[in-house]
Amino acid sequence: MKHIVIAALILLSAGAAKAEPAKLQKATFGMGCFWCSEAVFQRLNGVTAVRSGYEGGTTANPSYDEVCTGNTGHAEVIEITYDPAKIKYEELLEVFWKTHDPTTLNRQGADVGTQYRSVIFYHTDEQKAIAEKYKKELNAAKAFPDPIVTGINKASTFYVAENYHQDYFRRNGNAPYCKAVILPKMQKLEKLFKSRLKY
Repeated sequence: MKHIVIAALILLSAGAAKAEPAKLQKATFGMGCFWCSEAVFQRLNGVTAVRSGYEGGTTANPSYDEVCTGNTGHAEVIEITYDPAKIKYEELLEVFWKTHDPTTLNRQGADVGTQYRSVIFYHTDEQKAIAEKYKKELNAAKAFPDPIVTGINKASTFYVAENYHQDYFRRNGNAPYCKAVILPKMQKLEKLFKSRLKY
């Protein structure tokens, strides 16, 4: 049911949107472990780059170990570079909502802590308006069993994560974590968004 509601909302939003120039734009999402979210968005047609990193905290140049303590205030996020002529921000949000649980506070599955919070960091006023409207409509439609707790915050300094975090699923696909946690997300992506994937 929730997938039907989300799809209906994205169609309404896309239909009302004006054509945008083919200039690359950025979107930043936190949705739990960035290994998982990076793998999902890398496959979308129109996405030109995805970087894993940290955002929303107070410590400058935090390390992974520091972020994992929960004391820096950062969330694990992905910074997406995309071509709006090929994929709209609303479509990125649709994938965001459908590939994690936006109703659990500071948690995604077994990953617990503020660094795993569900959050959208908007780069423009338009992104903010779209995200807030989408979240409100999903809650009103009861697309999820519980209310969405996703934060919608202005983008701040993005710190790129250490090199071994980048392209993690591509390089470590046979690792136990990848097989147990990331692979099911990729299978869900294939099922829900097959027509929008690069490969």
